[in-house]
Amino acid sequence: MSAPIRIAMWSGPRNLSTAMMRSFGARADCAVSDEPFYGAYLALTGIDHPMREEVLAAEETDAAKVAAALGGDAPGGAALWYQKHMVQHMVSGVPRDWFSAVRHAVLIRHPAFVAASFDAKYADPTPEDLGTPQMDGVIADIERITGRTPPVIEAEDVRRDPEGMLKALCAALEIPFDPAMTSWPAGRRETDGVWGAHWYGAVGRSTGFAPPADPPEVEARLKPLVEGAMPGFEALRARKLKPVK
Repeated sequence: MSAPIRIAMWSGPRNLSTAMMRSFGARADCAVSDEPFYGAYLALTGIDHPMREEVLAAEETDAAKVAAALGGDAPGGAALWYQKHMVQHMVSGVPRDWFSAVRHAVLIRHPAFVAASFDAKYADPTPEDLGTPQMDGVIADIERITGRTPPVIEAEDVRRDPEGMLKALCAALEIPFDPAMTSWPAGRRETDGVWGAHWYGAVGRSTGFAPPADPPEVEARLKPLVEGAMPGFEALRARKLKPVK
């Protein structure tokens, strides 16, 4: 059996990341993994997230074991393995040497969307909760270890032109585009993390990417969070992929 093509998609939370996982999961040739380092992240940091105990009970908490598995065979022997990763999970104690075994991409979204959506589920988030300060370090390590700069894709572009943006992403990852990626059946998945009961309400009802929207007006208490995240967002946005027509 040949080794799978492994794809690590990096983002912060509430970045359309689960919908992107649905998109890749709609391919017949693709296995998906949902935030494999979440359990290790909670164990290493002691942070009190919603459903913390359920996550710790359900997920592997040894980061080294998770990292070793991510460079191995895909679940079910699939030819393609999509791994949904959160940059904030890459704390001290989480290995990065496995980066060389995967192809990487970065998913971004306007910080106003992210802050408002995260705050609705976990009040008063910090920049670290949203992955703002961690993103540059993860990208730098990807570039150092792989010698390649990961392609960047913006969530609202995917919502505006799913087929065009998914074609662009697949081309950048050097995999064929599959039209099945633009829609999927509604409902939960066995591959969803247990935390999906708290976080995945909307995507569980979805059958495709929702239309684009303008960034929301956030509450005053969230504005410093959004403003602090904008420079990093704009820097990545400046080199994002364009749709393939």
